[in-house]
Amino acid sequence: ESNCKDKTILTTIDKAINSSIELRSKKELIERFIEQVNVSTKVDEDWRKFLNERKEADISAIIKEENLKPEETRRFMDNAFRDGILKTTGTAIDKIMPPVSRFGGGRAAKKQGIIEKLLKFFEKYLGLV
Repeated sequence: ESNCKDKTILTTIDKAINSSIELRSKKELIERFIEQVNVSTKVDEDWRKFLNERKEADISAIIKEENLKPEETRRFMDNAFRDGILKTTGTAIDKIMPPVSRFGGGRAAKKQGIIEKLLKFFEKYLGLV
């Protein structure tokens, strides 16, 4: 009994996601979870487990791609979720970054790229974790 057989339910879910500004950034998560749902799924419990696994995989990928400091990055993001805002100004973001020369202009571009990835991650999981 596949969850994906009833196309009307999937269409309804898709319309709900697309019409909600808050849910659009979470669309991929919701769709991936729906693919895993079956009659034996404990939706609440499995949803939380799924979210935690995906969140950890996503932050680990960002840390690896950007060579960020793992503990500091996780703490920075935990604080952002706790406060409901990702602080992109000040020195906190600098503390998670790898050493990059302040000369040559590469630092600002690197920092902006990191901020964009963390902001996308933040929007994806805000209100869910």
